[in-house]
Amino acid sequence: MNAFEHYPPVLDVTHIQEILGIGRRQAYELVNSGDFHIVRIGRRIKILKTVFIQWLEGEMEE
Repeated sequence: MNAFEHYPPVLDVTHIQEILGIGRRQAYELVNSGDFHIVRIGRRIKILKTVFIQWLEGEMEE
């Protein structure tokens, strides 16, 4: 079973916290770092699960 299977296709900051085991502040710093593409919808931040997994596995294109 894939470790990310139970997460939705579009993640939010709470999901990032859970996956990485980090705090809220660290999660927001990470998503605002520019290391991967995010989408802002009002005050909400969304990340495609596939994009996050690629970043986590070190497969992001430079």
